[in-house]
Amino acid sequence: MTKSPPQPTALPARQHLPVQAAGVPVLDVTVPVHNEERDLEPCVRRLHEHLARTFPYGFRITIADNASTDSTPLIAAALADDLPEVRAFRLEEKGRGRALRTVWSASDAPVLAYMDVDLSTDLNALLPLVAPLISGHSDLAIGSRLARSSRVVRGAKREFISRTYNLILRGSLAARFSDAQCGFKAIRRDVARRLLPMVEDSGWFFDTEMLVLAERAGLRIHEVPVDWVDDPASTVHIVSTAMDDLKGVWRVGRALAVGALPLDRLSRPFGDDPRDRQLPGVPGGLARQLVGFCVVGALSTLFYLALYALARTAMNPQLANFTALLVSAVANTSANRRLTFGVRGRDRAVRHQAQGLAVFAIGLALTSGSLAALDAAHANAAHSTEVAVLVAANLAATVLRFLLFRAWVFPDRANAPGGATSPAAVTPETASCHPHPKGDAR
Repeated sequence: MTKSPPQPTALPARQHLPVQAAGVPVLDVTVPVHNEERDLEPCVRRLHEHLARTFPYGFRITIADNASTDSTPLIAAALADDLPEVRAFRLEEKGRGRALRTVWSASDAPVLAYMDVDLSTDLNALLPLVAPLISGHSDLAIGSRLARSSRVVRGAKREFISRTYNLILRGSLAARFSDAQCGFKAIRRDVARRLLPMVEDSGWFFDTEMLVLAERAGLRIHEVPVDWVDDPASTVHIVSTAMDDLKGVWRVGRALAVGALPLDRLSRPFGDDPRDRQLPGVPGGLARQLVGFCVVGALSTLFYLALYALARTAMNPQLANFTALLVSAVANTSANRRLTFGVRGRDRAVRHQAQGLAVFAIGLALTSGSLAALDAAHANAAHSTEVAVLVAANLAATVLRFLLFRAWVFPDRANAPGGATSPAAVTPETASCHPHPKGDAR
């Protein structure tokens, strides 16, 4: 029987990049262009002069021509002949994402970057952009026009669209990076080889999709405040680009919601800091799980209280408590399953919810018993007193819920026969020898 090829394991620990051999650049800067005969030559010559003067490693500039119909290909070829660090690459189809994927996939440089041909971003930010990738500190780096110390000159319309788009990303995809659209980004080649095959978009949404997947996988994204001047001659069609971006947000959000992406292939082990190592007698991931559980618990409690207050207007206290606790328990189990204990995909999802409902029953007994005791002591207790008693009962139930979740609902399966390695059990020593099971798409 033919054996299936082994699945890629997690990425190795980041390390400082060694100085490359003669003739092999450390940095490859891609400049994607389409019909840019006016700006291409001054852009490339200015970028080349800046890198030759300030960059301490070998570099290359790659002009990625996206099916231009003007004299852009001729100018690119002339620049490649004139400047030894410049090469020209021709694609017969349009799409910035397609150009970057093609060029980056073929590059031999350990750090890959790109910038827009208009050079709206001050080039002094280029070395700070790639330095964390060279040192091994970060996996990706982006320029941010929305950082507090950035200096930006652009019209109110583009400013509004940019900030609105990034707010949409934060609200819908829980993105934490500040500027998805700035044409000034870099990535380590070892990360790109794993990440790029997961990115579907070939146009302007390519950047956003790449960053969202990287962030969800736990990769480190370094942000650099930039000075940026808008190009009034930009040919980007704002409305159609915005519509394509919104479609991309929906597609990526749906894929993340159902666990359809193998993000575990992008995970990194902890570094060499002694504080990151497991200590004897201390369960792996306990501190992180406690923080995640507390955050989810606090939000669940607020959700529960809001539901209880709403249901109390039409129900008696016991029925209102049951309804609010049931709905919030389902939401709490789903949130803890994904965020606290790192379980992705549909595998055992129904079983986890059933176990979560069993834990819910214990919480119901505690809170219902507290309400019954209050009613016995004070038949006509004030509504605020009811809420106070429920809060205290929920705090007690929360502690028990965490213990049951950790030990029973989402146990450490690392030592179980044929079991999967839980995220909490992955250490620098085990990250490379305990791949996640094929069905656990995280």
